[in-house]
Amino acid sequence: MLPNFLQKIFKDQTYQADNFFLIAGPCVVESEEVVMEVAEKVSTICKKLAIPYIFKASYRKANRTSANSFTGIGDEEALNLIKKVGEKYQLPTITDVHTNEECALAANYVDALQIPAFLCRQTELLLAAAKTNKIVNVKKGQFLSGQSMQFAADKIIQAGNHQVMLTERGTTFGYQDLVVDYRNITWMKEFKHPVIMDCTHSLQQPNQTSGITGGNPQLIETIAKAAIAVGADGLFIETHPNPAVAKSDGANMLSLHLLENLLEQLVSIRKAII
Repeated sequence: MLPNFLQKIFKDQTYQADNFFLIAGPCVVESEEVVMEVAEKVSTICKKLAIPYIFKASYRKANRTSANSFTGIGDEEALNLIKKVGEKYQLPTITDVHTNEECALAANYVDALQIPAFLCRQTELLLAAAKTNKIVNVKKGQFLSGQSMQFAADKIIQAGNHQVMLTERGTTFGYQDLVVDYRNITWMKEFKHPVIMDCTHSLQQPNQTSGITGGNPQLIETIAKAAIAVGADGLFIETHPNPAVAKSDGANMLSLHLLENLLEQLVSIRKAII
């Protein structure tokens, strides 16, 4: 059963109460054409499969390997496009924030704020996000265990906001790879917050000498199926009509045309385990 704060943002959607929920969209707002195409396609699939859906896109990318990498089309323009998606398709929306000031800005446009993994220990950022009274999704740092995420969640709760979600996104393995320890999903669920599996960022291959992060998108299906099997409440999947030309994280995004078949399989797995 979804907590009340998620039921509230899904009020305009018809879904199976015992289904997993989905956070999906392109990595970053590239253009109106891309965000609208993704939102229309994913929302149609989710309606068909009775999956509650949150549209995700970063309005700005602050953590890039190279100084020459694309960071966004402009804050206000991108945030307005995310808001437009939510209004047009009756979807809740989420975006990343990186500073205290960004929390207050982004909260005017979206239903939920996301704390990137590298920033999950930043107390002032967590408190600023909490004080917007928006849902706060905190990604587990690649350098942390699932148990240690209790402290990130507690900071938000102690600020008076109980709308907390936690996301597993892999653990650093050497210098240029990540591995997923599925025990973290079980451990984080003990804190009684919705736990999400990030099926795309967990397959990144960071710190490449080319200055462009690599990835293993062919394993998205594997990561997602295992996450549902061990009890993840939600899935996070970045998707794009053509990942090869995406301006951010194309190397680990799921091609949009592959999403429906994957979600059909995941719904079947979910039904088998509940």
